[in-house]
Amino acid sequence: MTMLREIHRRARKIAPQVIAACLVGYFAYHAVQGERGLHARVQLQKDLEQAEAIAHDLAAERHAMERRVALLRPDSLDPDMLEERARQVLNFTRENEAVVFLETESP
Repeated sequence: MTMLREIHRRARKIAPQVIAACLVGYFAYHAVQGERGLHARVQLQKDLEQAEAIAHDLAAERHAMERRVALLRPDSLDPDMLEERARQVLNFTRENEAVVFLETESP
């Protein structure tokens, strides 16, 4: 019986420390592995960098398209650009010209 009392007495002394250690471990685990933990933050930063790179590429592509469209405006019409665009739209070539078809990547 004295053995049980000794175990019970020691259990009462260490129970708060064990509970506190479990709580600290629980919160530490979720701070690293949780939905908003360190690993999730690293993944979000990678996703953000990829999205910014895509946005930069799209902005450059848009800028190039805007430059080409500006050449077709009536106030600054470029004859070469107009001829190139007319040939594309009308599917027209001259007799002495060779047509080379290039494969384009579809988005």
